Parts: sequence; C-alpha cells; structure tokens
Amino acid sequence: MMILMIGFSVLLFLILVVRVPIAFAMGVVGFFGFAALNGLDWGNWSTFRWSVPLSMAANRVIDTAQDYSLSVIPLFILMGNLVTRSGLSKELYMASNAFLGHKKGGLAMATVVACGGFSAVCGSSLATAATMSKVAMPPMRQYGYSDSLATASIAAGGTLGILIPPSVILVIYGLLTETSIRELFAAGLIPGILGVFLYLAAVRYTVWRDPSAGPVGEKLSWKRRMQALKGVRDVLGLFVLVMGGIYLGVFTPTEAAGIGAGGAFFITLLRRKLSWAGLFETLAETARTSTVLFTIVIGALIFSDFVNRAGLPDMLLQLVTDLNISPFMVIIVILCIYVLLGLIFESLSMLLLTVPVFYPLIASLGFDLVWFGIVVVVVTEISLITPPVGMNVFVLSGVLRDVKTGTIFKGILPFWAFDMLRLLLIVILPPLSLYLPHLLYR
Repeated sequence: MMILMIGFSVLLFLILVVRVPIAFAMGVVGFFGFAALNGLDWGNWSTFRWSVPLSMAANRVIDTAQDYSLSVIPLFILMGNLVTRSGLSKELYMASNAFLGHKKGGLAMATVVACGGFSAVCGSSLATAATMSKVAMPPMRQYGYSDSLATASIAAGGTLGILIPPSVILVIYGLLTETSIRELFAAGLIPGILGVFLYLAAVRYTVWRDPSAGPVGEKLSWKRRMQALKGVRDVLGLFVLVMGGIYLGVFTPTEAAGIGAGGAFFITLLRRKLSWAGLFETLAETARTSTVLFTIVIGALIFSDFVNRAGLPDMLLQLVTDLNISPFMVIIVILCIYVLLGLIFESLSMLLLTVPVFYPLIASLGFDLVWFGIVVVVVTEISLITPPVGMNVFVLSGVLRDVKTGTIFKGILPFWAFDMLRLLLIVILPPLSLYLPHLLYR
C-alpha cells in the first residue's frame, strides 16, 4: 500500500507539476514501482536484479509492437485523415443544413448532425471540433447566431467522435481490458445516436430560452436537398461498408480498418483532393499520431502491470466487501471520481490512469466490461467540455481567437446537462449499450 501511494503521488506530480507526457510518466512510475515490489533495496541498488523490471518493460514493448489487433489504430487514423482531406466536413454540413437550416437553431442542429457524421469516420473529437469550426462558424455568424450557441454546438458535437464507431478510444479501452472491439463498436452506436438527439434537444432548449440566439435560416427546396445528399453518398457508403461488415461478422475490425483506409484513399483520389505532397503529409500525420498512441498504450500497460502486481484491484474488492455497499453504489462512486478527474485531466489521460485500476473490480462485481467501456467513454466525453480543462473548448478558443473561453463554456451548459442525462440513462438502462452486442454476437 505504501509503494502504491508513493507511486500515484509521483505520477500525479510528474503529470500535473513537471508536465511530463503521460506516456513517459506512467512508464517510469510503472517500471520503478514494479522494481520496488520485486525487492529493490533503495539503500543498496547494486544488490538488485534489474533484469526483472527490464524484462517486464521489454516484453510489453515487444508484445505491443507485434500485436496484430493494434494495427487497427493506424488504419482507422489513416482513414480519418484521408476522409478529412477529401473535404467531407463541408459536404456533411451542407447536407445537414439543407434539412435543418430553416428551423430555429437549425444551423446549430445541422452542426451537431454534421459533427456526428464526421466523427463517425474521423474518430477524433479534437479533430472534429477544429475542422467543423472552420466550416460551420462562418454561416452561423452570417445568420446572426450568438457566439455562445454557435461555438457550444461545435464543441459538444465534436465530443461524439470518441464514441460513435470507429472510435480509437474504444479500441484502446478494448486493448487495456482485453474486451472485444467489435462488441464495443456495436455497443457505442445507440448511445452515440442518442447523444446526437439529446444535443439537438439542447439546441432547442437554448433557442426556446433566447430565440435571438438561433435565428431561422434559408429553407431549401427538395431538389436542392437531394443534391446536397449526393455529396456525402460515397463516404456514407464507405461507413456502411466498414461498420456493416464488422457488425455482420463479414470481417474483423482490423480487416475493416484496412478496407476503410483503402476506400477513403480511392474516394479522395476520385475527388481529386490528393496530391503527392498531400499524400506524404497525410501518411506522416498518421505515423505521428499512431506513434503517440502506441507510446501511450505501452506506458499504460507497464503502469497496469505495477498496479496489478501491487494487488490494488484485490484491495479495492476487499474494501467494497468490508464496507458492504451495493455494486450499483460502487458505480456511482466511480462516476463521481471520473467527474472530479475531468476537472483537471484531459480525456485520454483520465481513461489510461483509471481503467487499469477499476476494470478488474468491475469484472469481479459481475458487471459487463462492454457496458462499462461505454460508461467510461461517455463520462470521458463529458470531460471534453467540462471546465476548467475542456479540451474541445480550448481547441475552439485557439481556432476562434475572437471568442472568449468563458463565452463557449456559458453556451456549453445545456449540452453538458443533457450529456449527464445520457450518462444516467446508460447507467440505469444497460440494454441501451448491450442490445446490439447481444443481438449480433451473443
């Protein structure tokens, strides 16, 4: 217990004070923590067999690098980068605006729908928020939308990127907990769609409170609406092919990622959006992002070995047993911890710090790890728009330098409240997450 307390204290100090990247902080603490648990004499280091922690760390690096299932990460990232380069974001917004723009708050609702569609193939919340801000903000300002509603719809819509499959963060959760990735993808679909509808409700609530925040836009004819839909049919077909193939068991998530990346490449070529320089830039960006994620996963796995070797999951289970509280109350306590951590950590850091600690306890209490994965991702998603470290908000404030951060956070409040409602529904109604996995795979 003393070694665990020291380890977590050092980890928080490295991350929050020294600002060491979380991958290296977790790797260092996990390495030396594992060493301490295996007989390291801090007064006489020369007597210690360094082969024990070195072997553990080396095995983690080699096993992760050789893990076939991990190839899904760079392939889905490549797919998202190619789709982004193809200009999909603008066409998705035009299609959504064609059907929703004539309503009160319609442009904001179109932004939410476009964010949901774009994030489905992009898989990154920050990339979705940054990209859609350039597409959606100018027309909303043209029609007199308030900055708070306009920026909040972009920031909140961007959070859908980590839940609607294919989601990189769901892949990372599946790797950390050895949970089926295709079941996680199936489980994330209904909560993701529910999130879109609840965000639409948040927009309606905002314009009900202040009609001037979201004026009515132009109403388009059905002919122009159908023309707008033509712009997204190829990418929509790619998404149906990739996710439909996974859901129906035609191919594995890794094979689907390869098909998605290849399909996105041909779509970008057919649209004449890809030059040799653009291809090199896309591949380089994919390599950089994949390297960062692989390093983070390796650091998290080394830290997880330390936590498990120290017996923290067993200690937590024993504590729950001694306190004689219900399993549901354990979930409530864990969610409260996540909400508090969301005030100081960004989403991926929070997930990597907590999942190795909590998931063995959750499994011991009899909860479904697929369901818990969706709960974790949703509460992590909420942290992206929770002050003071709402990463999506700060991305927007960086792109839109004339909008104050406080203005964005003010507009976020209704979206945050509806997100908390969605979290409550997912917790008390597990079938929202588990219906599709049970229907397709169990």
